[in-house]
Amino acid sequence: VREKRNTPHSRRHPRLANMRRAVDATRMGDATFSKMDKVSSELFSLTYGAMVTQLLRDYEEVDATNVQLEKMGYNIGTRLVDEFLAKAQIAACSSFAETAEIIAKVGFKMFLGINVEVVPASSSEFSLTLNENPLAEFVELPDQYSKLEYSGLLCGVLRGALEMVQMRVECSLKRDVLWGDDVTEIKVVLKEILEEEYHDDDD
Repeated sequence: VREKRNTPHSRRHPRLANMRRAVDATRMGDATFSKMDKVSSELFSLTYGAMVTQLLRDYEEVDATNVQLEKMGYNIGTRLVDEFLAKAQIAACSSFAETAEIIAKVGFKMFLGINVEVVPASSSEFSLTLNENPLAEFVELPDQYSKLEYSGLLCGVLRGALEMVQMRVECSLKRDVLWGDDVTEIKVVLKEILEEEYHDDDD
């Protein structure tokens, strides 16, 4: 007679494991958000809007402004990740899917105060859907700026932050409430796991 082993529910039911992971990440996000200094969402939105307006004046073209917004986000992300890791005290993620949950439930909650849903596509790809977007509050795009990736800064933040933890990704804005969509959607695709660089103290 072969001994019957007790198999953890998470192994038998991957979907159940994903639900538990999401619940744990949500609790972690709520706990971390409660410790953060709060900024008025209206002030935040208006300040961001003023910055985007200035970029449009400086670069005069929507495409060039989109590039600059993503670059600015990238630079923010490379610096923000240290604060995120220090305050959230998160261990290394075991998969890209777990990374997605941490970004959605902890990262967005911590810095923007919102809950974001993860839509998995494959082991190396997922989408984040924002039912509420603080960046886009009080904003309407004129016809001449209909192709403006107003929330493209978020794509850059994700790209920069993930690169700092050895993940090279491509992030793109697929839907936006300012384009007439019902939600804002960011697609994230893992392109490469980077090797960590080590430097000798003598260098």
